[in-house]
Amino acid sequence: MSILVPVFRPDRRFLEEMLQSILIQNFMDWELICVDDCSESEEVSLVLADMARDPRVKIITRCTNGGIVAASNDALAAARGEFVALVDHDDLLVDGALGAVMHALAQHGDADVLYTDEGHVDSEGLLSNSFHKPDFSPERLRGQMYIGHLGVYRRSLLMRIGGFREGFDGSQDYDLALRATELARRVVHIPQVWYRWRIHSASVSQRSDNAPVFAAARRALEEHLERVGLQGVVEQIHSVGVYRIRYAVIGSPLVSIIIPTRGSSAEVGGQIRCLVVDAVRSVVEKSTYQNFEIVVVADDSMSAQVRADLAQAGGDKLRFVPWSAPFNFAAKINRGVVESQGDFILMLNDDTEVITPDWLEVMLALAQQPDVGMVGPMLYFEDGTIQHGGHVYSGGGPGHVALGHRAGSTGPFAGLLVDREVSGVTGACALMPRAAYFAVGGMNLNLPINFNDVDLCLKVTNAGYRIIWTPHAELFHYESKTRVPRVVHYELDTLTQRWGRNIATDPFWPHGPDEGQ
Repeated sequence: MSILVPVFRPDRRFLEEMLQSILIQNFMDWELICVDDCSESEEVSLVLADMARDPRVKIITRCTNGGIVAASNDALAAARGEFVALVDHDDLLVDGALGAVMHALAQHGDADVLYTDEGHVDSEGLLSNSFHKPDFSPERLRGQMYIGHLGVYRRSLLMRIGGFREGFDGSQDYDLALRATELARRVVHIPQVWYRWRIHSASVSQRSDNAPVFAAARRALEEHLERVGLQGVVEQIHSVGVYRIRYAVIGSPLVSIIIPTRGSSAEVGGQIRCLVVDAVRSVVEKSTYQNFEIVVVADDSMSAQVRADLAQAGGDKLRFVPWSAPFNFAAKINRGVVESQGDFILMLNDDTEVITPDWLEVMLALAQQPDVGMVGPMLYFEDGTIQHGGHVYSGGGPGHVALGHRAGSTGPFAGLLVDREVSGVTGACALMPRAAYFAVGGMNLNLPINFNDVDLCLKVTNAGYRIIWTPHAELFHYESKTRVPRVVHYELDTLTQRWGRNIATDPFWPHGPDEGQ
């Protein structure tokens, strides 16, 4: 294992503590390569010279300051290990970190990229918070450099992609991670805090005014999109290192919006409203993407007035599919899909209302990626708090991410600001390629009320598709306004018997212990 540390004028104490954190590792078969990027500091030189007494340590001193990319490439060129670990000159490895990496490699011999969870510490080394990361999430990586520290790469892969690239100083690790994960056979997440990232006034991560760094990150993302064949515009949406890709919709495919309904009314905003009529009206009047059809699977008991109001609201985009059987949400959705014609299927509850006019474009562009099987949006309750930030399947069973959080919440480590992989999304609003829907067999008729969307999501991921949640498509969901919620125990039993292991630990939700646990 080669540990690469570019060094440039660090605080002496920080440098000494970083070096000591490597010396105490219980895994001993490592080499440390420190490249002094012309610090011109006697203190730095003395600390490095003292460290060099250990035969596993190599010190390289540059005659001129070349920046972090040049220093990192010098370290990479001198490395001999099969894998290289990237460590900043003022950070700390947790005792046992290298051993944990080697254990992961023993389990996954084809791993080319590995990363751990990280703790953030202040200048005194006191832990302020821990970032428990998702398993490999390529969509989230396009929104933020979440892989971060500790990052470990197969050296032959880094040599193959040309190492660190000039012109990306400050975002060189982000650019490297994008290029490496594009070609990696396997990316392994080690779900435990093994790295302490020191956050202080000089940290790039704390400086919102460092325009060249963020410009380099945008350029890295733009070039990444070109390499993987995706079309989109990269925007910085948060002051520190969070980005949005406005993907382009390819062509103008027909979207079939399936709405099962009884045509019930409920109180919203102090008024009694027929929610399905309002839902259809909001889709037709607010949506900027207009190549859609609305398939209303309507109970025979629906009143003539509601039918007339729906016909007026939907116009020639709407058609009715009759339903005379007992209530079964899964069966009604399946029936609507069979009667539809679109290349993409959008399941939509009758108690929803569009907020963002480009909601369909946002979801459709994501669903057009070849390995995406389902996309879900941000949903809000009537009071503006968050109803749905993606599903989480962990511990006590299925739940909603960020349930009840206030609108505008960024979520832990900006998780509510970025497109990201999730284990599932709610069937209240979910877009799927038609081919994917039929490939997994549609909704499970044995789950007529609850968890049919969870079962569908698990089938989608089990078939090898990604599921994406996006905060950039937003709707209201007046949840359960048109049906009294109740959990039928046999449905939960059915779900647990079929998917028990899959709903115990969510790969995209924090599932690792804190440091030292």
